[in-house]
Amino acid sequence: MFGAPNKGANAYAKIGIETGVASASPHKLIVMLFEGAMVAVASAVQHMNAGDVANKGAAISKAISIIDNGLRASLDKNVGGEVALNLDALYEYMSSRLLIANLKNQPQTLDEVYQLLKGLRDAWVTINPDAAAQVPAAAAPQQPADPLAPQSSRLVKA
Repeated sequence: MFGAPNKGANAYAKIGIETGVASASPHKLIVMLFEGAMVAVASAVQHMNAGDVANKGAAISKAISIIDNGLRASLDKNVGGEVALNLDALYEYMSSRLLIANLKNQPQTLDEVYQLLKGLRDAWVTINPDAAAQVPAAAAPQQPADPLAPQSSRLVKA
């Protein structure tokens, strides 16, 4: 009578994601791509364990799409040099491993790709340029106030 029970929650989540994407820095967008791929791989494991072939395939396809059309497509091999080339090879490896996991029903292969994505995501988070921009470079560390130290008089003499 009222439709799908999760329809409203899914619409709300979609709006939240779209808002996050619109306001995210390029660095945050890459983190979001890693997280999206990780969620898709974790979902594929659940569907694989449940024997849900259609949803397993859809989740793996989504993870491959994020890796190939998001992470891999965002590489600038001219500027990134050897690091970009190595990441490109790693992304290609992950996509091929996901295909094998799908064809052979190998949850351990999905876990391998998940761990690779997690390691890259964690490394990416630690090099967050936004966090460095939030801390003023010239700011000196504040010394805690010593209540017993002599204080200059705040009274104005007439």
